[in-house]
Amino acid sequence: MSALKRTRFTGTITWLGIVTDRDVALPSDPVQTITATFAGPMGEAHGGLTRPSCSRVKGQYPRGTTIRNVRQFSVLSVEDLAAIAADMGLPSLDPALLGATLVIEGIPDLTHLPPSSRLQAAGGCTLVVDMENRPCTLPARPIENRHPTFGKAFKPAAKDRRGVTAWVEREGTLTVGETITLHIPDQPVWAHLDNVRHG
Repeated sequence: MSALKRTRFTGTITWLGIVTDRDVALPSDPVQTITATFAGPMGEAHGGLTRPSCSRVKGQYPRGTTIRNVRQFSVLSVEDLAAIAADMGLPSLDPALLGATLVIEGIPDLTHLPPSSRLQAAGGCTLVVDMENRPCTLPARPIENRHPTFGKAFKPAAKDRRGVTAWVEREGTLTVGETITLHIPDQPVWAHLDNVRHG
């Protein structure tokens, strides 16, 4: 029995981007095609098979510990971006300002996809969803530079809408306009989750 179920939910890649040097700037440069290897998108500063641990996993490792890189891709939805922009009071929000790698239209509630879901492109390239990408303050500066006085509004507006991080399970290419199909793990929600959240 398959551990992953192909769903009827499909989306379309509407935008792709690469951050070439995150020490210089967070925003990504738009591209039409990405070559995805097991180390992530070619030319992407957030790529690599491993990465130094950060504040997101401080409960598990001291900062700077070498860990597996499951944050090779920053994946957002057109729908969530529109909702973020609306709550910020902007007509639209450029995904480049958020350092996005991949934007998909058509998959509902993308930010809350179950961990270990697969996003499989028509050509075969497949990404594994790690988990929700919680919003932080890093995009505030590039947003502020483009939209003065709006930078601080991003983090609260992006709550539950920041998309997911993902890593490459099957190498290949991703192209703007390509179809993405969602596969989810055939597993119930862990019965003790509420106890962990509120305990």
